Amino acid sequence: MGTDPNEFETTLELCSSKHRRIILGILVREQRALTLNDLTKEIVKRDHHAAITDTPSRTVNQIYLSLCHQHVPKLADANVVTYENDRQLLEPTERLERMQPYLSAIFEMDPELDRTDTD
Repeated sequence: MGTDPNEFETTLELCSSKHRRIILGILVREQRALTLNDLTKEIVKRDHHAAITDTPSRTVNQIYLSLCHQHVPKLADANVVTYENDRQLLEPTERLERMQPYLSAIFEMDPELDRTDTD
């Protein structure tokens, strides 16, 4: 497979945020549409190492708002996901699939991503 410099640069840009790396990892693993609530729970679990019920509501709200206003728009602008605002649903695109070789390498090297809990 040849490399596409644009895909590589986009992957690096999107992975500059830990929360986006978590989102991308979940989307790659699940290969299905996910809600903002699903992603918020996963970020809390993986970044804060706690259940959403054990996390202060202020922290959960901050994560949710960062998804709405920062991370999801960036992923949608890069055509990595489509986003249905009324259903708060993200769906992976073909571009995410094309970026998987780059993402896999980044995920493998990221010492902060929790790879022990993959279910």
